Amino acid sequence: MARGGTPEETLGEVVRLVANEMVAEVCSIYLLRAGEVLELFATQGLNPSAVHRTRLRVGEGLVGDIAAHARSLALDDAQAHPQFAYRPETGEEIYHSLAGVPIVRAGRVLGVLVVQNRTRRQYDEEEIETLQTIAMVLAEMVAAQHIVSPNEVQQVDGLGLLPLRIDGVQLTPGVAIGHAVLHEPRIVIQKVVAEDSAAEQIRFDEALSAVRDDVDRMLEAHDMQSGEQREILETFRMFVDDRGWIERVREAIASGLTAEAAVQRAFDDVRARLGQSTDPYIRERLSDLQDLTNRVQLRLTGRAALDPSSLPEDMIVIARDMGPAELLDYDRTRLRALVLEEGSAMSHVTIVARALDIPVVGRAPDVLSRVEPGDPIIVDGDHAQVLVRPAEDIVQTIDAAIEARVERQRKYAALREYPSATRDQARVGLQMNAGLLIDMQHLEETGADGVGLYRTEIPFMVRSEFPDVDAQAWLYSRVLDVADGKPVTFRTLDVGGDKVLPYVGAFGDDNPAMGWRAIRIGLDRPAMLRRQLRALIQAANGRPLSVMFPMIAEVAELTGARKLLDLELDRAKRRGLALPERLRVGVMFEVPALAWQLDSLLPYVDFISVGTNDLLQFLYAADRGNTRLSGRYDSLSPALLRLLHFVVEKTRPAGVDLSVCGEMAGRPVEALALLAVGVRTLSMVPGAIGPVKAMVRSLDLNEASAFLASVLTQPDRPLRETLRLFAADHAVEI
Repeated sequence: MARGGTPEETLGEVVRLVANEMVAEVCSIYLLRAGEVLELFATQGLNPSAVHRTRLRVGEGLVGDIAAHARSLALDDAQAHPQFAYRPETGEEIYHSLAGVPIVRAGRVLGVLVVQNRTRRQYDEEEIETLQTIAMVLAEMVAAQHIVSPNEVQQVDGLGLLPLRIDGVQLTPGVAIGHAVLHEPRIVIQKVVAEDSAAEQIRFDEALSAVRDDVDRMLEAHDMQSGEQREILETFRMFVDDRGWIERVREAIASGLTAEAAVQRAFDDVRARLGQSTDPYIRERLSDLQDLTNRVQLRLTGRAALDPSSLPEDMIVIARDMGPAELLDYDRTRLRALVLEEGSAMSHVTIVARALDIPVVGRAPDVLSRVEPGDPIIVDGDHAQVLVRPAEDIVQTIDAAIEARVERQRKYAALREYPSATRDQARVGLQMNAGLLIDMQHLEETGADGVGLYRTEIPFMVRSEFPDVDAQAWLYSRVLDVADGKPVTFRTLDVGGDKVLPYVGAFGDDNPAMGWRAIRIGLDRPAMLRRQLRALIQAANGRPLSVMFPMIAEVAELTGARKLLDLELDRAKRRGLALPERLRVGVMFEVPALAWQLDSLLPYVDFISVGTNDLLQFLYAADRGNTRLSGRYDSLSPALLRLLHFVVEKTRPAGVDLSVCGEMAGRPVEALALLAVGVRTLSMVPGAIGPVKAMVRSLDLNEASAFLASVLTQPDRPLRETLRLFAADHAVEI
């Protein structure tokens, strides 16, 4: 390398040197090209004319096998190996033994280094280690573009890296294609000790003021005037003015540190105390504080947070974790998706991404170290997969899938004005689930009959203290305003498990899903529940109001909650406030024990909504978050369908409305089964309304009900596949 010369001369010298030192007749270097192709770049011993002509697919031949598995091979009779692939242009038929090592950098295979001998030779461990060391040097040369000139890269489409699939967790659904932008804003602190502490204090104050102005500008944006994303930014804004944090920084500066080092120390101190916590709220606060630390340090160093001109038009942002303001720094018209090494469904950045309709995959292991800036990436939020450097055929397939998806959306949009009725004229109510104010825009887009489930907990989770009655009432009133007369069912606070409120105290349950959560918290903290019910009555302001209590396990829990509601109604009446024009009270059916109390329960409720997500895990004693159990129990099981049919038979004569609002309702095959057992109202995510409506309009419900009844008693018959075959035979769109 020190001698200089052209890349060809450099590589030629490398293979000659290695061949001589290894006493090998052949030394060859293969480098990976785009499209998973290994190309011969240099050789000592093979035919020179084979350079740049000989190519092997990854996995093809011994060289391809080394690249595919990123492992070394040492063979005394390579031609006898089943993976051996003969290339006549190389003239390698006279060589028997072979040793090869992958050229790897940062976990990525960039090529293969090979030596060969005519005689059968046993390569020892020391020789393999020598080759591995040389391969490490070659990897750095490749990465620094010292081996291949830019002109050559352009002529042959550039070096490629192995395609990679990373599995994660779905945080927000959707599919996107774009190019990687690595979000690594952390600053390397060059100077730790300050010469003038007073000047450092001034620098810190100016940087903090600039960050404050940045956030205020975000809050003034036209799309931030309302909704949960504004609340999240306002929570972040409170961090900027946090006295405790500011004082810790000031004390560190006074001790002799530069402003940059003081800001970092303040964060490190907090992280050391709280970093091991598994509490979702604390983890979220650390993300916000990391965001603030990065922003202040960027200002202190005079760097812009982002240089838009350097970013691609189709950004896939890759990050360990992010604060919400960091995501909003990116141009939303160019942002296609987000991939996180950490992250959770209820983190602030996920909530903001969901509001922006951006696919998000979280808990993608080591994604930052496995992706290069500018890498082409496919983010499949529907299946929680990230495809890095996908082959061209994969890109074409995904492009076609995205186009087909767009076409289906057009088709579903065309169904919006048509009634949701089966071919034999059975009316089916299709409602949507919502949890953010921004979700309400889909009510008009989808033509949904109303909101069958409005989750009220998210505004509680993004605040550092319990929202007061007026704040809650404002939000619920806006929801009803946007609904414009369509029914909205508000589920009261459903927290606990993985949804933690910082101001409620430690939950500490060994089994959170079956612990202190939902209505149990509401009844044990009646002031909280009463304030929420008061806000709902105030928001209704004479309009119809539907209230649903979650996780009712026995009738006494409902009557206890209803007493609190009656107290708030009496309070509103005494104060001369408008009472709801019509009040409907219902429960979530999630705990199987409630099935055997229906006769006692039904006189107290106007409706029941089945939450199939929790019902399934309680029915089968199977944690729905446990990946080892995720495919063990099918939602289309005879046990669940018989239970739901039993509930239908109980509620129908009592005049109590029954709906399903769990994930089953939004999947066409499961929705078909629900209709066949007698359910007539389904509530689902907005994106599922079109597909389910298409299924409903193509279905003859009498045929489906008779068919399901005939197969439901056959224990060994897989119902899912059976229903798919029924749909195919009867032209039902699923």
